[in-house]
Amino acid sequence: MSDARAAVLAALRAARGRESTRDDPPASEPRVSEPSGALSSDAERPHPAALRAAFARALEAAGGTLALAPAGVPLEATLAALPCYRSARRVASAVPGLASAAFESAAPADPRGFDGLDLAVAPGVFGVAENGAVWVDAGALPERALLWLAEHLVLVVPADALVADLHEAYARLRFDGPGFGVFVAGPSKTADIEQALVIGAQGPRSTTVVLAGAAAAAPAP
Repeated sequence: MSDARAAVLAALRAARGRESTRDDPPASEPRVSEPSGALSSDAERPHPAALRAAFARALEAAGGTLALAPAGVPLEATLAALPCYRSARRVASAVPGLASAAFESAAPADPRGFDGLDLAVAPGVFGVAENGAVWVDAGALPERALLWLAEHLVLVVPADALVADLHEAYARLRFDGPGFGVFVAGPSKTADIEQALVIGAQGPRSTTVVLAGAAAAAPAP
């Protein structure tokens, strides 16, 4: 810590009427501690059907769409029912096990090689029922630009990997070293121009979340 920074922090602590006894964590060891509002027991967790219904509502409000891939049904069958897949000419997938010849599995040497990509299929770690967001670990992607350069995005999330809120979501995150991850909540959106909402101006025009291994029963309202 530089002398100038130490002096500024000391002045701020003094102005607040107390001295902090907590050391700053090393920059090389980022970590996330569990918030006090996180769910602490299974008894407090919502029913899976209620979580799924809440996630579907939040995702729709964010401009996204939910699709279910029932257990025992090939994921390709669910994808084939999506309009964004049926109309796609170029498809890139980072999800293991998708063997269709339509998929491009190798990343281009230059991310700009994804220019003209119609559909990207990527794995999501978990979804957040509170806001319809999906946590994506870019370490599972051949190139993180895949999330932004495709016209349409499909995120495949295990059906049992939904959490209630961002408190629970952040409690699940671990930072063991340098890397990149991001919460994706629906398609690209902007409302900077005349307060008019525009979808797809700076990224995918649609985002579909597929819950893989979903139970056959319909989600609770």
